[in-house]
Amino acid sequence: MALTVSAAVLFGALTVFLLRGRYTGIGAALVLFLFGFFTAGTGAASVINDVCQALTQAIGRITA
Repeated sequence: MALTVSAAVLFGALTVFLLRGRYTGIGAALVLFLFGFFTAGTGAASVINDVCQALTQAIGRITA
């Protein structure tokens, strides 16, 4: 049985965990959110998506 989770959901949950555990502050979380938001609108978005897909496929091959 394969379970797929959106990267946005995964990173959102990680952010909530880090904020609740007081490992990072609201300011740092806001800066990282805005960085990701504005990066998505640039030409780097397709490269980042390609790298994430390649890593996901590689992990899938290792665990299979």
